[in-house]
Amino acid sequence: MSADKKNKIKPRLPRGLEDRGPEELRALRVMTDAIRGVYERYGFEAVETPAIEYTDALGKFLPDSDRPNEGVFSFQDDDEQWMSLRYDLTAPLARYVAANFDSLPKPYRSYRFGNVFRNEKPGPGRFRQFLQFDADTVGSATVAADAEMCMMATDTLEALGIARGDYVIKVNNRKVLDGVMDAANIANEQRLTVLRAIDKLDRLGIEGVKQLLGTGRKDESGDFTKGAGLDAAGIEAITKFVSAKGKGNRETVDNIKKNVRLSPAGEEGIEELITISKLVAASGYEDRVLVDPSVVRGLEYYTGPVYEAELTFESKDEKGNPVRFGSVGGGGRYDGLIARFRGEAVPATGFSIGVSRLMAALKALKKIDDKPEFGPVVVTIFDKDRVADYQAMVKELRLANIRAELYLGNPKNFGNQLKYADRRNSPVAVIQGGDELANGEVQIKDLIEGKKAAEAIASNTEWRASRPAQFSVSREKLVETVKEVLSRHGIH
Repeated sequence: MSADKKNKIKPRLPRGLEDRGPEELRALRVMTDAIRGVYERYGFEAVETPAIEYTDALGKFLPDSDRPNEGVFSFQDDDEQWMSLRYDLTAPLARYVAANFDSLPKPYRSYRFGNVFRNEKPGPGRFRQFLQFDADTVGSATVAADAEMCMMATDTLEALGIARGDYVIKVNNRKVLDGVMDAANIANEQRLTVLRAIDKLDRLGIEGVKQLLGTGRKDESGDFTKGAGLDAAGIEAITKFVSAKGKGNRETVDNIKKNVRLSPAGEEGIEELITISKLVAASGYEDRVLVDPSVVRGLEYYTGPVYEAELTFESKDEKGNPVRFGSVGGGGRYDGLIARFRGEAVPATGFSIGVSRLMAALKALKKIDDKPEFGPVVVTIFDKDRVADYQAMVKELRLANIRAELYLGNPKNFGNQLKYADRRNSPVAVIQGGDELANGEVQIKDLIEGKKAAEAIASNTEWRASRPAQFSVSREKLVETVKEVLSRHGIH
């Protein structure tokens, strides 16, 4: 064994990351174009920030911890300053707005698309790198901006082919949650654990949440999760609130008012929910944007209304097991995030779509095409001394806006060139040998029809005799004929 083979590196993909092939990237492009179209119709404009920020710019609002390399991927640069890969697209936007505050119009409306990174344990459907598509309004204190985010979320899901009844936009308010905890005298150091417990209501049910609000919960594997340590009164206050959901927005709000004790901050949050409900109803969205006390959102920087886009339909995985996709996006108001840079309050609200999870849902609904796309027309090389002639054919096809490429492998074995065209899913191969050159012709091989014919032909002898879907045309009619063949198969 050679030294090179002995020392070769295994091409491992790190856990929690994934490669994307051409079919998935094409489907992703179609999907993001649809999202972008809705965001731009709402008046948002594109901006891009780097994937790396100074860790102190991300601040104390890390996903699960304030340690530099916990929850996020961090490193120190050559002057020993901590830097981190962004864990969402909102914290970098806050830094960007603060740095360009005087030159930006207020309110400032922007959207961003890109990868974000989480230093967390990967698992099924849980990645360390994933795509988000955000829209934010900065500089508007009115909850009309929050109502607009919810309405835009519904329009985006419907633009992607998700039918009404297959999704809901759930709305809550952090002020109301704070008001419940204030009235129940829940200590500040317990509150983040309380929020995380509420966030698990859909998965664990009310009894599981009660355990996490109390001493803790042991799951089926035997792992124990420490609880918030609330007393019985505190647990009752929280469970009454999260169980207050009614049949419509008015009933839900009434249930909260009647059954839940709130501080003045909570009363203010209720009024904001009432205003959002009226605004979405006035625009015909009341059956799609619903107040839901169980929505908390995970990050600490939210200060007011929070919302979550949830898919309600069920599908099946490859093994036939039922799958429910749940949340595919969310957001909320974060009036304190930009103030960290400017020392003054700057109101802001935003919505983020989890692109990867939403794409999986669209595939399940068969609303997105991830089948292999036809490749380029392949111009083969019959005579290696005539590469310039073949390249001229490729140029003519490209000038006619036809995807085309010259075979650039070893032309010695002509059969390998056709195998290559097949692996590229090419619709057409172009061939010109010595006989065709002498006659001023080219051979056009319709590879799509050829595959159909090959399936119906029993013997190789019959195949060679029939030469299916292959014919000669004059050299001058190359482009015209290729266009006709592509059009016949619906390729434009």
